[in-house]
Amino acid sequence: MKKFLTLIFLCFITLSTYAQNFNFGGVSAEDYIFDRNKIDSTANAVVLREFGTAMMQFNDNNGRLELYFDHHVRIKIYNKEGFKEANIIIPLYKDANREETVSDLKASTFNYVDGNFIETAMDKKAVFNEERGKYTRLTKFTLPNLKEGSIIEYSYRLTSPNIFNFKTWEFQSDIPKVHSEYVVFIPGNYNYNVSLRGYQKLTDQKSEISKECLRVGGAAVDCSKIMYLMKNVPAFIEEDNMTAASNFKSAIYFELSDVQHFNGSKTSYTKTWKDVDYEIVSDRNIGDQMKRKDLFKDLILNLTKNATTDLDKAKAIYDYIKKQIKWNNYYGKYSEEGIKKALDLRSGNVADINLSLIAALSAANLDAEAVILSTRENGTVNKLYPVISDFNYLVAKVNIGDKSYMLDASEPLLPFGLLPLRCINDQGRVINLKKPSYWIDLKADQKSIINYILIGKLNADGKVTGTITTHSLGYAAFNKRKEIKKYNSTDEYVEKLDERLNKMKILNFKINNIDSTENTLTEIYDVEFTMFDELKDQFYFSPFLVNTISKNPFNLNQRTYPVDLGTTSDERIIIKISLPAHYELLEKPKDLAIGLPNSGGKYLLQTTLEEDIISLSQILQFNKAIYEPEEYLYLKEFYSKIIQNQKTELLLKKAK
Repeated sequence: MKKFLTLIFLCFITLSTYAQNFNFGGVSAEDYIFDRNKIDSTANAVVLREFGTAMMQFNDNNGRLELYFDHHVRIKIYNKEGFKEANIIIPLYKDANREETVSDLKASTFNYVDGNFIETAMDKKAVFNEERGKYTRLTKFTLPNLKEGSIIEYSYRLTSPNIFNFKTWEFQSDIPKVHSEYVVFIPGNYNYNVSLRGYQKLTDQKSEISKECLRVGGAAVDCSKIMYLMKNVPAFIEEDNMTAASNFKSAIYFELSDVQHFNGSKTSYTKTWKDVDYEIVSDRNIGDQMKRKDLFKDLILNLTKNATTDLDKAKAIYDYIKKQIKWNNYYGKYSEEGIKKALDLRSGNVADINLSLIAALSAANLDAEAVILSTRENGTVNKLYPVISDFNYLVAKVNIGDKSYMLDASEPLLPFGLLPLRCINDQGRVINLKKPSYWIDLKADQKSIINYILIGKLNADGKVTGTITTHSLGYAAFNKRKEIKKYNSTDEYVEKLDERLNKMKILNFKINNIDSTENTLTEIYDVEFTMFDELKDQFYFSPFLVNTISKNPFNLNQRTYPVDLGTTSDERIIIKISLPAHYELLEKPKDLAIGLPNSGGKYLLQTTLEEDIISLSQILQFNKAIYEPEEYLYLKEFYSKIIQNQKTELLLKKAK
């Protein structure tokens, strides 16, 4: 749920009884005995109180406006599982010229001993920095002397040169919060678009004028002082199959719209897509690189000499770029130093690779465009107005006849026309050198398909010997190929696979089409299962020998965000086991045919014993990539029925 607000700076009636920070170290008996049942009986820790402020100040040393963000938190820890809340990570932005810094850091643990609170202050030497990437540094520390029942408290100031995105405040985290309050001081000549995201609603919001809160060049500026309060905030529990948590956590976001300067001029930061299109097409690191057809003119004829159609040409060029430039594991929508250098070094970021692909496709007179997008872990983009910083990735799009193909040449094992799942996230913006940009849905063009066939024999020594053949297509094949390529050889991959398997030993193997990405990936394993120490006249036998479902991926009582699988899927299992003698079937798992509402998916299971052969046929299909929150309990129950049924075994008795 998103709720968009626009700040309009009016004179509000002065309010003076809210937005007060709490004293550091002022831990009370009420804090110590706080009953977590009031908010979440299962919580390992609870935020008792959290307070933050954000304001701009003019830095006389560097002559720039900076953002000061103060954060103060007090947390009650109930058990050892809650100790992880004492591991604090503060992400900091940096680039070649500017960086965020942390100062005034205080952190203490309070333990109740013999009727008194004993404070253990953190040693400043316990604070360290970690370089996480080109633009990110992490400040980390852990609070000391933790015990079950401890109260921890920390505060710090973050100074940031980035005033475009006024500091985001997350009301929700992985533990519940009793009181979370945020106060912002926004200068009257700054106008921000403000969005409240998430399922939870504000408990209170108040505004007043703060006189002369900022001085710039001797001029005093009044601020709009706004308080946002949320009480009794439930924890945000992340499960599998979701995009970025930031899409769904209750939080307040700020994006600069415009600034009214003291000389009467105005700078607008909220632009139209027409403005942005011109900037992107003119940008030396995007548009200019798309135009570099000259780099491929001499290559194209030889590269496409065997191509009889435009599709064949596109595939040949795509394969060439995949081999020519190795991905350096950096995302990006901008080329780092130009595609010529990436080609010379045979290395580059995502944009270097895919801008090279676009230029090469254009050199072959194919209709190629760029698509900028936000990856799944980066969150969805703002649709109301262009915010270029929302996008962190660039792929290619080629139009052939009446069909379009999305391409990412950063992944050598991706077949033509398939994007990695990290890119399947809502919509992207198509950038054309000559036409206006437009939105395009980012959907998986192929299913995840995997078929298992086990043909085996139960021997008198209690072992099953046989052959498992696996056929993988679409995303299943891509993921399996990536897994295999992590190892130095297929022998090493199979050796590690054999070590992970329970009760099963791989005797021999053959893997076909590892590098032929357009073909089905086929794995053939000769295997041996140890089922019994010895075979008796009557015994239980589980037919679920392949890819058994033992854990429900959906465990919440309610999920307030969608289940996003990224793609549809189809898994089929056929098992045939020959018995060493004639047996009767006394018990077996129930044959099932269950489905999700609105044809969302199905599970089919049938087990039989005929002519001394145990047969199992199983189909598991998910026909939707995204399931809405109201469908969550259906998915949970769907898996529960499958798991419960797979606990049932066959009971076999030797026939007389």
